[in-house]
Amino acid sequence: MSGIRRESSEDRPYKRVMLKLSGEVLMGETAFGVDPDTINRLAREIIEVQQAGIELAIVIGGGNIFRGMSGTASGMDRASADYMGMLATVMNSIALQDAIERNGATVRVISALHIREIAEPYIRRRAVRHLEKGRILIFAAGTGNPYFTTDTAASLRAMEIQADAVVKGTKVDGVYTSDPAKNPDATRYDTLTFTEALTKRLGVMDATAMSLCRDNHMPIVVFDVTTPGQMLRAVSGEPVGTLVQEG
Repeated sequence: MSGIRRESSEDRPYKRVMLKLSGEVLMGETAFGVDPDTINRLAREIIEVQQAGIELAIVIGGGNIFRGMSGTASGMDRASADYMGMLATVMNSIALQDAIERNGATVRVISALHIREIAEPYIRRRAVRHLEKGRILIFAAGTGNPYFTTDTAASLRAMEIQADAVVKGTKVDGVYTSDPAKNPDATRYDTLTFTEALTKRLGVMDATAMSLCRDNHMPIVVFDVTTPGQMLRAVSGEPVGTLVQEG
């Protein structure tokens, strides 16, 4: 373990959190790939969460490199396109691992696809043990199965490691009645129920991920990860973004 000081998490509502990041967040202001300044800032904020005494696991999308649905739209076989998307998440995971390590923290990448030279295979008990030892976890390659998104992977892994919440970092400061980039009259929800989010098709996460969280009473917090400091506030249970929970 590194020498990073960890604070007590006794006063925080979430002791163990699943952080879901889209691949697009890693691009920063660039059009493709990983922006070095952006990923270094994210790494520092992730370490700040760890220093606050919160056990942190992360799932990253791969849309900054390849999107399975885009490949399917161009005529590619869906399973092949999804596997390419999984490999894109592995690339992002390694990039984030490197940034976190360069900033002084201990991190492990665990892959649903077996790529033993660069990532550990997924074993639930081993993953939990890493968290208990204060290591940051990055889950790569989604669920390891085509037809499932990284949103669903984040929800599934959150259940398996018994996280207290799924915290989704986006480029928008919460969930809106419609796309705020297209509709200036869109308003933000402070709180939502899973049923409302699913019925209104608000795009918090895909329906499979949302249903999984609803059925297992797993709250979701959606916040703006592009604003410095919001990540720690979100995982600390402060009223930022939108909180989705049932009843």
